[in-house]
Amino acid sequence: MTDTLPDRLSTDPASPFYNEELLARGVGIRFKGVEKTNVEEYCVSEGWVRLSVGKSVDRRGKPITMKLQGTGRALPAPKPGAAGGLSADR
Repeated sequence: MTDTLPDRLSTDPASPFYNEELLARGVGIRFKGVEKTNVEEYCVSEGWVRLSVGKSVDRRGKPITMKLQGTGRALPAPKPGAAGGLSADR
């Protein structure tokens, strides 16, 4: 597998942008110059990230999210022991 990351990725298994292999490796997200640790979904070309808001969930058990606009980028697997980005184990 190469180190290139998709333009869009989601942690929701019901999403067409879900990729279990990439999430198992780990993906770091840098949004507006800050490493984000609560990213649920991102799209680099459209310039947005969807962040979970606290521990609140909707009636179906999915996290409540907030969509933020701005420049961001996805980074391949953060260093071991570093928190951040998207991961399959939530």
